[in-house]
Order: sequence, then C-alpha cells, then structure tokens
Amino acid sequence: MNILSIGGSDPSSGAGIQSDITMFSKLNVHTLTAITAITSQNTSSFGIVEPVSPKILKKQLESLFSDFKIDGIKIGMVYNAKLMKVIYQQLKKLKIPIVVDPVIKSTTGGKLLEFKSVKDFQKYIIPLATVLTPNKFEAEILSKIKISSKNTPETVAKTLQKMGAKNVVITGIEENNNKVSDFVLEKNSMYMISDEKISKINHGSGCTYSAAIVYSLVNKKNIKESLYFAKKFTHNSIKNAKKFGRGIPITNIENKKSIEEELSSAITKFTKINGIYKNIPECQTNFVFSKQKPKSTKDVLGISGRIVRAGKNVIVAGNLEYGGSKHVATALLAMNKKYPQICSAINLKYQNEAISKIKKSKLVVSNYDRNKEPQDVKNKGSTIKWGINSAIKNSKSCPDIIYHKGDFGKEPMIIVFGNTPKNILKKISKITR
Repeated sequence: MNILSIGGSDPSSGAGIQSDITMFSKLNVHTLTAITAITSQNTSSFGIVEPVSPKILKKQLESLFSDFKIDGIKIGMVYNAKLMKVIYQQLKKLKIPIVVDPVIKSTTGGKLLEFKSVKDFQKYIIPLATVLTPNKFEAEILSKIKISSKNTPETVAKTLQKMGAKNVVITGIEENNNKVSDFVLEKNSMYMISDEKISKINHGSGCTYSAAIVYSLVNKKNIKESLYFAKKFTHNSIKNAKKFGRGIPITNIENKKSIEEELSSAITKFTKINGIYKNIPECQTNFVFSKQKPKSTKDVLGISGRIVRAGKNVIVAGNLEYGGSKHVATALLAMNKKYPQICSAINLKYQNEAISKIKKSKLVVSNYDRNKEPQDVKNKGSTIKWGINSAIKNSKSCPDIIYHKGDFGKEPMIIVFGNTPKNILKKISKITR
C-alpha cells in the first residue's frame, strides 16, 4: 500500500510530513511525500516558514505519479495560493481517497496558511477532499461563520460541503466537561462521534487523525467506519503522548497494532478465506478481541452485528464496538479467567469434517454436553459460561477449540480461541484447508 502525504516539514517530527511517515510505517504502509514548506519549530516555539517553489512541488508530484501506484492521499499544510494551484492541477482527475487536513496554525502558534490565500484554499483544495477534517477554529475561518446557537455545526459543515468537499468532519466540539464530539456531514446523513475528553495539550493529534482516516478508506472501509477507527486511534495516541523535548508532549503511536486495527485486519482476512462461507453457522459469526484482563463484555471488542453468509461470500454487517458481542465475548471471558493469555475468539459452524481435521492436527480440543446443563443455569441464561467452564474444568492445557453438539432448539457450535486474532486465523487454516 502506498499513501502520499503532501504537507510541511516539522523538524521536531511532532506533526507534518515526519509525523505521517512515523504513523504510516507503523501500519505497514509505504509513505510517499511531497513537501510544501520547510518550518523551524520545536515542542516549545515556532520560528519561520519557507514555502518551496511551485516548480519543485510540481516536480515532486510528477516524479511520484510516474513511478508509483498511489492508493490514497493526505493533504496537510499548503502555505500559499501558488502551491494550491499546483496541487489542484495534479490531483483533480484522481479517483482515490483524498483527506484534507486544513492546518492554519500550529499548536505552538505558528501561521501555516497565508491569510490572503484562504479563498484559494476554498477554490483549489477543498474540492479535492473526500473527507475534510477542520477543527472548530479552522472550520470557522474557512466558512467565515462563527459556530454559535444561531449558526450550528451543521450550518458550517454544509457551507464547506458546498465548496466541494464530499464529506466534512468538524472536530473538537465539546458537549460537556467529559466528552469531546466531532460533527460529521456525509452526502445524505449527519451525526456526532463522541469520546472522553483528555485534558492534555499535545502536538500532532490532527495529523494523526486525518492520516488514520485515509488509511482506513484505502482499506475499503466506509466513511463512518473510518471516522470511528481514526477517533479511537487518535485517542490512544494522545493518551500515549510523550514529552520528547522540553515543551508540549508529542502524540505517540505504540509499535504494536491497536486492538481495533488488529481485529479489523483479521476480520478482513477471514472473509477472504476460500470457502469460508461453509463455516458460517445459522446464528452467524462474531470475532472478538479483548484488552488484557477483561472484566466484562464491555472490555471485549466485537462486531455490533455479525459476519454473515451471503451466498458463497461472507460480509461484515455492523461496526466494531466494545460490548458488540454477547455470546462469543462471554465465552472469551470464561476462558480468559483461567487462561489469561487468551484474548481472542471466533464461533464457527459445527461440522463432523471440521472436528475430524481438528483432531488430526496438533490443536488441543475440548467439548461439553449441553444435555447435562443444569436447569438453574438455563433459567439464568448463563449457558455459554457454564459450557466453557465445564470444558476447561479438568483440562491440563489450554484448549485451542471447544465445541458442543447442540441441544433441543440449540445449534451445535465450534469456538476457536487464541492469544490474538492473527493466532486465531492460523488455527482456522487447519480447519479449512
């Protein structure tokens, strides 16, 4: 995957081109860059800006387009009108996701967009946007409308959409002391996305957010899915921000993939397994992944709907949410209590052929009999927990797979357990090959 970042150079690597390279590389993306300006800044203060010439920006873009298949583009700092015109001419015919992060000033106070070039930004850059991601301040500058009780975020977003942006996200609209919300305007819908407020000034969160959106769009996620992914991804990077210099902490992305990104990637791979539709049960499938030491289903990430069979294909119906799964998540919690390393699980259709393959492999298998389920357990609706506990009660090693053959009106089922979603996929390969 190749993603192009067009923007300014930040020598502190807190934002701009350097921030994008850091983030994309941790997501196994090859980052292409076209630099629009050189800045002198650090985590404490902002110095000066020196934009590159239109000629060298054009040559950068031409050299990239002549050699690489570019899957998506993020546009950040574009300082003046001459550079905006070059970008527009080079990108206007492209049919790939383009996310525009209209940076106007840096966290440390530096001016990143000439005031006299705002009209040119509206004319040349906004129309390129698959998604436009201004914060509240930037949205007000670009729309020339102050958000208030009279002029709602919807009014401002519609004004920006009329300038040519297909989708608009106005970030940082605070509802109360504990929540920060983003207003989203798609072509035919509008909604809010909220998350807990982190009272922490940081450098680079806007860059991380817009980069995460284009990454998700390139991975064929829709707008809403991409925004939720980017919101969570950015939230985690702010929580993990580190003070590398003497000033403001810089957003920090952990080397390991986020739980959301890792599960999403595994689900995509699962749906592409040849013939996997044969392993989807009547009740459909859920794939879950949890944090370490989950205490309830709210700590377990799953699909709010299901992975469903559609002819000879399988599709994901729903979004990833904590608490999105009940039954598979409950099975995981029961297993995790005895075997804390187990943090992922998936349910598959029970088939004699599958069980035969499992037993011939080196996977550890256990099972339970639903006919032996006590009536009081049935009355409490805690069958899954009872079943898993029964299967592992006397186990000497952690089972890879637990199955049951059903009961009256209850479908037989196989549940595959693993440390990670990637580990689950390896085990599934032994069943489906």
